[in-house]
Amino acid sequence: MQVRFENVTMDYGDKEVLHELNFTISEHSLMSILGPSGCGKSTTLMLISGLIKPNSGHIYFDDKDVTVLDAVKRKVGMVFQNYALYPHLTVLENIMFPLKMAHVKKADRLKRATELADLVQISEHIHKKPKQLSGGQQQRVAIARALAKKPQILLMDEPLSNLDARLRIEMREEIRRIQQETNITTVFVTHDQEEAMSISDQVMVLNDGHIQQNSEPQTLYDFPENQFVAQFLGNPVINILPTTNDVINTSSLNFPPSDLVKAVSIGVRPENLRAVTNDEQALFSGTVKHLERFGKKSTLKLINGDLEVTISDVLNHYELGNKVSVVADSEDTHLFDQAGQSIAIKEA
Repeated sequence: MQVRFENVTMDYGDKEVLHELNFTISEHSLMSILGPSGCGKSTTLMLISGLIKPNSGHIYFDDKDVTVLDAVKRKVGMVFQNYALYPHLTVLENIMFPLKMAHVKKADRLKRATELADLVQISEHIHKKPKQLSGGQQQRVAIARALAKKPQILLMDEPLSNLDARLRIEMREEIRRIQQETNITTVFVTHDQEEAMSISDQVMVLNDGHIQQNSEPQTLYDFPENQFVAQFLGNPVINILPTTNDVINTSSLNFPPSDLVKAVSIGVRPENLRAVTNDEQALFSGTVKHLERFGKKSTLKLINGDLEVTISDVLNHYELGNKVSVVADSEDTHLFDQAGQSIAIKEA
């Protein structure tokens, strides 16, 4: 099932939450909606589900306009942050519950629930109650229940935020496996860039109700369309260097003068900086203010005047107070104009 938004706007009173969204989610794909708190992620999900209606614009499932269609008629499955399992029912009964409400015959719903328990790898726990399960196991049950009625679209709203770090990694891999095995169009809402980047076919970045970029994960990282996307993705965060600062040597970069004239800042990721011995050829030179060692590599924070630059993945040759000069290749560097838009975006 393909999902398409055409000029969709959503207001809550005098507050505009979403502004003329236009995007398409390809059928059988997994798309993540990524952005900071309050950017409109969950609102977008609720619009797809039919739990709320837009103030203007149209929503299509394939070629069918579902803008005013009730949620129960949209054949959408939802998985929430808190799982919302019935504590008095067993795992099997929880999975079967939507089928029971739909008056499916007992033998058929038992067969379907058993198949789904196998799919989400929870079969050995089907006779347990939710309180006897771990957080990851409860999440598997919630996914199985959402899939019970064979929805056309699966919607997941921050489904991993209540899990610890190790379980989050395990469950995001499981969500991807389940999505690929069922071939169901899936929309995954998260504020966690690692989750979005690791499991998605497509990632849409939202901020203040506007689409900042909608691309394949690696394209977002390598070719950000604006400074917000560049800074939202990546850890450590990208260095933003003002072109007007005297300690930045823009001549070390091989950009056309016409592009450099329009640029007010330069973006370069910490892993794309490398140390050089020739200060005159360096983009930036500074003193090691802070360092973090991990194994054989370090992450350094360099300071020169009021400007700090982070460089990562360097060998442990440095100590606090050392002077370090760094350079970057132009193809790994981004120019941003006064509005924060990328100048001369490179093609993926």
